[in-house]
Amino acid sequence: MKLVMVISIIICIVVIVVTALVTTKAYSFKHTVDPEPVDGTKHSGEKTS
Repeated sequence: MKLVMVISIIICIVVIVVTALVTTKAYSFKHTVDPEPVDGTKHSGEKTS
């Protein structure tokens, strides 16, 4: 029974560490936005009337 408890605690610690690493990496990622086109044309994803 103690072995199961130790393995469970180790799994929980690993999950918490991996979650913290992924969250840190996501927050450190530099998000950018494409600038508006200068010539006044629409983006390919937008509908034209």
